[in-house]
Amino acid sequence: MYYLYLILCENSSIYTGITNNPKRRLVEHKTKSGGWHTKLYPAVKLLRIEKFNTKEEALKREKQVKGWRREKKLNLIKFGKPIIK
Repeated sequence: MYYLYLILCENSSIYTGITNNPKRRLVEHKTKSGGWHTKLYPAVKLLRIEKFNTKEEALKREKQVKGWRREKKLNLIKFGKPIIK
């Protein structure tokens, strides 16, 4: 399984990524050992997570969401159907 995740960073930005281990990845982002963005602005909290059967599906969704403006991402977080509880 692969997961798309959106996290809130210290500078109020929304970081989007994919992983096969969401718990590990969030810890990496919070401890500044994740991506370059979260080394500068560590993760504060997980905002959304979506589950996919394949890496290709997750990558396709990541590309889609990364192309969105902040307002659309916030609407997904606020109004989108829960994907994983």
